[in-house]
Amino acid sequence: MKSIFSILSLFILMSFQSCENSESEIIFHKSHEPSRADVPFSDAVETDNLLFLTGQIGKNHKAGSLVEGGIKAETKQVIENIKDVLEHHNLSLDHVVKCTVILKNIEDFKEFNSIYTTYFKKKPARTTFAAAGLAGGASIEIDVIAAK
Repeated sequence: MKSIFSILSLFILMSFQSCENSESEIIFHKSHEPSRADVPFSDAVETDNLLFLTGQIGKNHKAGSLVEGGIKAETKQVIENIKDVLEHHNLSLDHVVKCTVILKNIEDFKEFNSIYTTYFKKKPARTTFAAAGLAGGASIEIDVIAAK
């Protein structure tokens, strides 16, 4: 009886240690862009095999301002910003599994989509909605989740 108890105790202890070791590490990545060094959020948060990117607007980070040219130009800049972050983490747009798109004006959907579809060939899951008052006076913001 004592040996069964010892085996059972060992099994429970091993199971508990296995659960403790399976806890996911969460890594909060700072921006690779010097102009974003002091922002109050992480550029990307990594856990398990997922990378959660912060929302991007159509800001040219080197110039420090929103690109001109309307929704198409902003959409292109947003996606280029996303590509830069992904490449910094050795990933590409092909690793994106989910996009959340926020448009200032839902009437911009068709023009936005004409640019978006040229970049996302694998067609990740997507949510798109409109909201007034985006950060920095932007017309669009996109955040993504990428799988390693």
